Amino acid sequence: MDIISALRPQLVDTFGRTVNYLRISVTDRCDFRCVYCMAENMTFLPKKDLLTLEELDRVSSAFISRGVKKLRITGGEPLVRKNIMSLFWSLSRHLETGALEELTLTTNGSQLAKYAKELSTYGVKRINVSLDTLDPTTFTRLTRWGKLDPVLAGIDAAQEAGLHVKINMVALREDNAHEIEPMLRWAHSRGMDLTLIETMPLGEIEGDRTDQYLPLSQVRERLSKTLTLTPLAYKTGGPARYVRVEETGGKLGFITPLTHNFCESCNRVRLTCTGTLFLCLGQDHAIDLREPMRHSEADDTVHAAIDEGMRIKPKGHDFVIERRGATPAVARHMSTTGG
Repeated sequence: MDIISALRPQLVDTFGRTVNYLRISVTDRCDFRCVYCMAENMTFLPKKDLLTLEELDRVSSAFISRGVKKLRITGGEPLVRKNIMSLFWSLSRHLETGALEELTLTTNGSQLAKYAKELSTYGVKRINVSLDTLDPTTFTRLTRWGKLDPVLAGIDAAQEAGLHVKINMVALREDNAHEIEPMLRWAHSRGMDLTLIETMPLGEIEGDRTDQYLPLSQVRERLSKTLTLTPLAYKTGGPARYVRVEETGGKLGFITPLTHNFCESCNRVRLTCTGTLFLCLGQDHAIDLREPMRHSEADDTVHAAIDEGMRIKPKGHDFVIERRGATPAVARHMSTTGG
């Protein structure tokens, strides 16, 4: 890190929240079409519009020089991006210097069997795998054409490579509510934590999210009838609130953007694969970083744009999912923003 970078201030928004966590979507493409996430017939971005892997490294490094300590690579499905391992290799230098504390990944698991060992080699210690069911038929229906077995094989490979795996499960009223406790017991039996997520009103899909929405307050109440849930102060840097399940010894997280939002402690910003910096998952406040990067080889304009982002970062989101047929809170799909 040069002297000028070392003198740049940490990222603090106008509400006094320190931003030390960057999530980067490296692609909007995915090899699944999950029913709550995407339309079946998606139109993906032209490859020429995407940041190059070198640009992704450059912008990541700019954020790291401003105090970002945690970097999560997302998609779409990040492991379908061509040569994506070269980005992990490049970013690993910041782990070696200590400037970056954690490099993580969110994946659907379909490519994990291929890349798990390499991820571990480049300093990834912990990953999130999105998995909503252990039933092969339900899995194919929810993903539209995905297969469960490769995902389970990928989880096996990740654990064999020494990666700590956390399962992310979107709670869907009609599709998997009855599977939540079995999923919890399965995950905990393998040493994996489970985080439950409320479906979010992002992007137009073929169905009505009112039919899918399952408040996690109801799930927690139901689980409490058969399990002992002890609140924990444990945090991973993300928005989940955790409990320990005494019967299994594992942790259970709840991400509740609708029933109990997590905006007051938000420490995150999100960069899309086209270089748009979104300051809130549930708002459209955004800054373009691609043009400043391509305008100059120096990073002064990039840092100026990041500073403007801190100025306009909103206090919170406006997610609501209580009106049947209502338009989504945000038009862009989750695969565009990267979660």
